[in-house]
Amino acid sequence: MTQIRYTRNLFLRGICVVYLFAFASFYIQIPGLYGENGVLPARTQLENKGRSLASNLQTKPTLLWLAPYIGLDTEYMMDVLALMGMFLAFTGFTSQKFCTVPILFGLWSLYYSLYQVGQTFMWYQWDILLLEAGALCILVAPLRYQVQSRRRPLPPSPSDPVSFWLVRWLLFRLMFASGVVKLTSGCPTWWGLTALSVHFESQCLPTPLAWYAHHLPEWFLKLCTAHASIMEVGLPILFFFPNRFVRYTGFFLQLFLQVCIILTGNYNFFNLLTMCLCISLLDDEYFRAIPHKKNSSAGTSRRMYYASQLINFLVHFLVLYASVVLFNIRLTPNNTLDLNIAFTKQEFDWALSKALPAVIYVGLSSLTIHILKAVMLSVLEPQTTSAKITTLLSTIFYSAAAMFIFGISIVPFSTLHPVGNTTVIPAMREWHSRLDHLHLTNSYGLFRRMTGVGGRPEVIIVGSNNMEGPWKEYNFLYKPGNVNNTPPFVAPHQPRLDWQMWFAALGTYHQNPWLMSLTYRLLTGQKEVLNLLDKARNPFPVKPPKYIKANLYHYHYTPWSQRWTGGSWWTREEVREYFPIYSRDHAPLLDYLRNLKILPEKGTPVPSSKVNFVAKSVLDNLRFFVSHVEASVLLWSIFMAGCVIIATKSTSQPSRK
Repeated sequence: MTQIRYTRNLFLRGICVVYLFAFASFYIQIPGLYGENGVLPARTQLENKGRSLASNLQTKPTLLWLAPYIGLDTEYMMDVLALMGMFLAFTGFTSQKFCTVPILFGLWSLYYSLYQVGQTFMWYQWDILLLEAGALCILVAPLRYQVQSRRRPLPPSPSDPVSFWLVRWLLFRLMFASGVVKLTSGCPTWWGLTALSVHFESQCLPTPLAWYAHHLPEWFLKLCTAHASIMEVGLPILFFFPNRFVRYTGFFLQLFLQVCIILTGNYNFFNLLTMCLCISLLDDEYFRAIPHKKNSSAGTSRRMYYASQLINFLVHFLVLYASVVLFNIRLTPNNTLDLNIAFTKQEFDWALSKALPAVIYVGLSSLTIHILKAVMLSVLEPQTTSAKITTLLSTIFYSAAAMFIFGISIVPFSTLHPVGNTTVIPAMREWHSRLDHLHLTNSYGLFRRMTGVGGRPEVIIVGSNNMEGPWKEYNFLYKPGNVNNTPPFVAPHQPRLDWQMWFAALGTYHQNPWLMSLTYRLLTGQKEVLNLLDKARNPFPVKPPKYIKANLYHYHYTPWSQRWTGGSWWTREEVREYFPIYSRDHAPLLDYLRNLKILPEKGTPVPSSKVNFVAKSVLDNLRFFVSHVEASVLLWSIFMAGCVIIATKSTSQPSRK
């Protein structure tokens, strides 16, 4: 059986990096989003009502219930959990010895605890993807770190490939579902291959390179749209191909897709997490082959190596040929490409009804083969009888866990088409329902429909001290507002308020009740919330305005010629009023916030908790220091510090002969 120990270790350390970015980004925003004076105070999610700790944990499993037992309130406890997550993730990133089950279970528990009170600001697919990937890491990671020497390397565990296979299955479900939902949605931009002509302009937080990508030739953008569909729908099934070189090629193709997304859009840690999942397509043979390119067969005969490469070439040639046929790609007299989807929606629906059960059975067969190999290896491995029994029992346990997780993962995956219901065993559906709150398996599907076809919608909040004006605009740190502002590079940080403003622009303020809380916090000048905005350009630096309202605008990128002459990145036109004028003492607004428990009832004092003085001082001083560093700079600084530690440890170790 192919060894995957080094590959597994690389994956686990990559996940620790993702956790590090996720916890650090979240920590920065806690006071403004979840503090007592934040947009959605976390305390509203933890109604004690005199219940016991055990009862509270059963109702809403989160470590935040422990806050009063250690002398903290909810906000400071969130600080502690985020900082603990950063610390554990940093140790796992810098040292392999900390990539063990206890550490990774701690990371998952901490992030899950924060997710439980995250409300709308954490209802993103990458948050549940991190929870699912983090849960798999608990199975993938070793129970404890074992020191190995070059003279006597540790024998591979037969169950390692079985548990690591689940990561590949998660990657497959993520990519395949994300591609399928684009076509099943019936979105005309995906079916017309014009999605990327809209996407670079309408995505949540574009980078500067997105402006240039938007102005690429139309035929090239259509080709890129077709390429995205092929990468997400056609190629993922090859993740289970028995030829390792096919999987290696799939790794680089998926890596290329993620890099392109990173360059043109700020999707926080999502692309880095996806790249970590792609590591499951590799094995230790790949890394052994790198220093010996002349002997890249890695122990197999040269003839077998060339045969494997030939199979790899033929497989991807067939994929290329099928792509040309299915997307009707042809060369025009102008030496450009013309293409369109050559199949109908009905034909795709029929193909999906056949393909969905097939890929589930392919996954089941692949997992079964891995399990059988693991069991055989644990039986045939030369070792003492007691060690052999222990190894066999361990293999059976991990195999049963893998088969169970595979079974419940089919439940959300089968929703891609009604025919998928026939592949779900009723018992698995019941177990998935019981465990659904833990997000061990989830359904995915990104960019189901392309928004912003008629112009990118943006909510612009303005304030004034007079109802007649003048109205001054609030500037956010990262989302488009001022047409002259350069789109930023902000990933892996996720400014969650900026993201929610993008979603709010797609609907109404009635569908986004948190907007009313944001409005009230601006009317009262809450510094915690103002810290989430651009303080340097605060239109009311001394005293908050008496009135606030919001207007809806449509944004477009400036034409290629205007960008170089006028200096603007955007043009915009006002569409309509988004929400009406509110004042600080507006009775309906106050009643609305009281109903949401964001504000206390009339005549009721604000609930307060006794906070340990020493802990409060330490946490406040740390918060003061962090608040003076820009978020993305802070995240990359922590990452670079970890890289320096790794490099220092590597150079300080004595060479072994």
